[in-house]
Amino acid sequence: MTKTNPLLLAFYGDDFTGSTDALEFLTLAGVKTILFLKNPEQKDLDKFPEIQAIGVAGKSRSMSPNDMENELIPVFNKFKKFNPNHVHYKVCSTFDSAPHVGNIGKAIEIGSTIFQQRTVFVSPSAPHLGRYCAFGNLFAKMGIAGDGKIYRIDRHPSMSKHPVTPALEGDLTVHLSKQTNKSIGLINVTKIDEGKSAVISKVKENKDSEILFFDGLNKTHLEIIGGVFNEFANENPLFSVGSSGIAMALGLDWKSKGIIDGERKFNVCGENGPILVLSGSCSPVTENQINYAIDNGFAEIALGVEAISNSNQNQVIEEVVGQIVANFENGKSIVLHTSKGTEDPRISDSELFFKNQGFESEDIQNACSSNYGHVLGQIAKQVLAQTDIKRILLAGGDTSSYAASELNITALEMIAPLAPGAPLCKAISDDEWVNGLELNFKGGQVGTRDYFIKVLKGEKL
Repeated sequence: MTKTNPLLLAFYGDDFTGSTDALEFLTLAGVKTILFLKNPEQKDLDKFPEIQAIGVAGKSRSMSPNDMENELIPVFNKFKKFNPNHVHYKVCSTFDSAPHVGNIGKAIEIGSTIFQQRTVFVSPSAPHLGRYCAFGNLFAKMGIAGDGKIYRIDRHPSMSKHPVTPALEGDLTVHLSKQTNKSIGLINVTKIDEGKSAVISKVKENKDSEILFFDGLNKTHLEIIGGVFNEFANENPLFSVGSSGIAMALGLDWKSKGIIDGERKFNVCGENGPILVLSGSCSPVTENQINYAIDNGFAEIALGVEAISNSNQNQVIEEVVGQIVANFENGKSIVLHTSKGTEDPRISDSELFFKNQGFESEDIQNACSSNYGHVLGQIAKQVLAQTDIKRILLAGGDTSSYAASELNITALEMIAPLAPGAPLCKAISDDEWVNGLELNFKGGQVGTRDYFIKVLKGEKL
């Protein structure tokens, strides 16, 4: 790298859980990172001395291509003015996307235009999260923590049944070709095994590819990928797309070159309960966590379709807030959920509600995410105003993005690791009752069945 700009990286996360995933791995690598919940100005960056990386927690995974343009163009233009070494469009490690929603091809088209980059590098693998890419095919472990079975993504028991973007194709080059007309190349795992110089040569041979995928199976592969990416980050920011594996890859290479000091250690954060769990996740992993928490002392509140009916919404919110406050006064943690797994009838009830409201089928899932997210956020806001709760867990990437938006959070800073990809964060806000709030954002596949208990106790998985 030839620039002296201290800002190593600027990233946009396509949902909140994915954004805190990137925040964690940059922070653990020793990169001073702040995650903003809005498009920051230079004065916002100036509040954080020695800042080395910034992120914007977004919602583009649940947006149409047209809405993605309105969302991403201002953010990418702002990143360009900051002139970091790298700009990363951070996507879920399971590559959740479709032509009509969360279109990664659209994000690549926008980024390549703004950053004037003919070839966009894409690195989906995140072996630290149980995500592996070989010959363009993505494989994912069931869950993230533990020894879950590994499946090709289109055979994954959860991701193949995702309610918004089911994984129907294992080859990501084929999957992405349905989202863009750009030409796609691949640096496969056998070439990456040959080392950095061989990969750089192969990249130059693929100069006519507008999108270039990189396989990856392990930490060594990531370090090679990080070195290659840094090799091509010169006077202009290098725009790339992929999982938090990119953050780890860059961090490994920066450490080897002495640009950063390396791993940062954190103390155990400890118990800070009772806690409130707000779950909009349909994942079987989260379903097991909900059931385990209830069996171990958490109170349960089920939120149904009545919560998103305009005529009943305020009444439902008021009643739920009352139940939560009463339980907190008795020292009980709460799990408030909109579904338990993919077969929960509330899912089809909600879809039918929006269908009857005249929504097109491709817009229904986003309507569910945004409306339930709004309700969950409003509930959290009112509970915060009435209690001294210190820690909230939000489960589900799409709904948590909308829920967190209701809380007037300016930025997040990591304060402790809990599970891989889901750190405990501190909220930075102008609102006294939000500033300092501890938040954990958990994607659907994250965590063992005792995850909610671990978050309550502040114990690392």
